Amino acid sequence: MQIFGPAADALNTLTPSQIDFLERTPKAELHAHLNGSIPLPLLQELAAEHLSAPGAQEDPAIRAALEALRAGPALAEIHDFFHLFPAIYALTSTPRALARAADAVLAAFLGGARPQCAYLELRTTPRATPAMDRAAYLATVLSALERYAPAQAGLIVSLDRRMGAEALEECVALACALRAQGRRVVGVDLCGDPLAGDMALLGPYLARVQAAGLGVTLHIAETTENTPEETLQLLSYGPQRLGHATFLDAEAIALVLEKKMCIEICLSSNILCKTVSSLESHHISQYLTCDHPVSICTDDILPFRTSLIGEYALLLAAKPLGLGLSEAQVARIAAMSMSHRFSQEL
Repeated sequence: MQIFGPAADALNTLTPSQIDFLERTPKAELHAHLNGSIPLPLLQELAAEHLSAPGAQEDPAIRAALEALRAGPALAEIHDFFHLFPAIYALTSTPRALARAADAVLAAFLGGARPQCAYLELRTTPRATPAMDRAAYLATVLSALERYAPAQAGLIVSLDRRMGAEALEECVALACALRAQGRRVVGVDLCGDPLAGDMALLGPYLARVQAAGLGVTLHIAETTENTPEETLQLLSYGPQRLGHATFLDAEAIALVLEKKMCIEICLSSNILCKTVSSLESHHISQYLTCDHPVSICTDDILPFRTSLIGEYALLLAAKPLGLGLSEAQVARIAAMSMSHRFSQEL
């Protein structure tokens, strides 16, 4: 996988022995979105097949998204990122296309002689399309994921912040039922446009999820426009992990530290979406200072053109291209990721 941007710059400064160390160190990827991690060559194949289907017409949105992804999207701020996804969703709207996408993403993280990670929690929002309902969507992804051992992969069912009560009910019921059937669903996520939705709706649904034995991770405080009141409300639901958590205030930080909620850190994503101004100012530093649990993650390797090894290179590389941590410190962070999996099967 060829990577670019901050992660590539950091990786290019490392010695062969340092890269070997990063590849050998067991680590978990706990924050990878399926549709944001599809290899570009596969998306191009799916686009060609989509256009060659009987009655198909040229879709400018798909072509524009693929061209942006090929060039590396220019992101002025976090909301620019979400405009890329309608085209990707259109290309993975059938069970066959979705299965190929899931296979490719799993292979990108877990395949090869030196996998990106020892364990992957892949997350995705179940979508209903003309070709499949939400149950078929999850069954398709699970069929690909369950070809790997339980110690290698688990599925997180994502709830989109824009969902109303009916969609939340369906997705939560599916997640709980699949868990009860012994399928590889390990947790539930909250994701999507960080300013959308009414977070007061979530309480009963997340309580059901936790009662079913599933973990909870919430995208939280991703922008300065997310209010402290909303953040505290989300924290009151008792999540084990938090995605990004970029703009927590002092009250929220105190609660997170007290409850030892693991922070899923996506360095390249934050830098490229400009939710942090630089690596040096990234909020990871405040958590490392007090030995609070963090997990280094990729978020979306497709638009951010990174890899998990590249994200770990940002820890190890000397300043200013990296944080300049020691190998012992990096190994400690990798161990944190393994210990905060929702599935602890080894």
